[in-house]
Amino acid sequence: MRIDVITLFPELFERFLAVGMVGRAFSTGAAQARLRNPRDFGLGRHRSVDDTPYGGGSGMVIRVDCVVNCMEALDAEAVTPGETPVRAHRLLLTPQGQPFTQQKALDLASRPAIALLCGRYEGFDERVRSFVDEEISLGDFVLSGGEVAAMAVIDACVRLLPGVLGNAGSIEHESHSPALGGLLEYPHYTRPVEFRGLRVPEVLQQGNHAAIARWRGQQAEMRTTERRPDLWEKVKKERS
Repeated sequence: MRIDVITLFPELFERFLAVGMVGRAFSTGAAQARLRNPRDFGLGRHRSVDDTPYGGGSGMVIRVDCVVNCMEALDAEAVTPGETPVRAHRLLLTPQGQPFTQQKALDLASRPAIALLCGRYEGFDERVRSFVDEEISLGDFVLSGGEVAAMAVIDACVRLLPGVLGNAGSIEHESHSPALGGLLEYPHYTRPVEFRGLRVPEVLQQGNHAAIARWRGQQAEMRTTERRPDLWEKVKKERS
């Protein structure tokens, strides 16, 4: 899987791409990352990529030509010599986008290449939207730039790639996974059996796997109804 990141601050990703499960994905070759600054395609002596908005208003707007030239240059380059270039599935990170979900992470992780477009300032010239495939949001809030959102998307996707997690079963029964029917994950416990009056449930200590499975299913439903009633309503509709 190839992941291209278009950002004015590529240095923010250098450490992120080198540690933990994300670092393993890129060090083992399960994924390849390319960071590209739109300023490489900026204008004038200062490599300007933004300008004042038409119609007036505060802030600066990122130019469409600089961004599109950057994305197209990445698509024209092969990751390795002799390889046929692949056009990335382009994602604009914006609070106006569709909510990012586990299902979307599964979809993106199955693609050969994605490009994450990180904004800054007052955002992009509206015409940028004509050159992307999807718009994605982490939630109903605004960040100072798209870099943190891009990191979240990268983390969610690369952990799904084969061989990245030490135990492939780790992603099967987790919150929002198909195996759990989209529910929140059930509670987990480990030693000690008791800590300050809080005990590990007896059913988990008895080794009855059928009973444990029933308990975990009940706990997943209970946790979802209590913490995410909106999600529980969605699950009920899908079950009916």
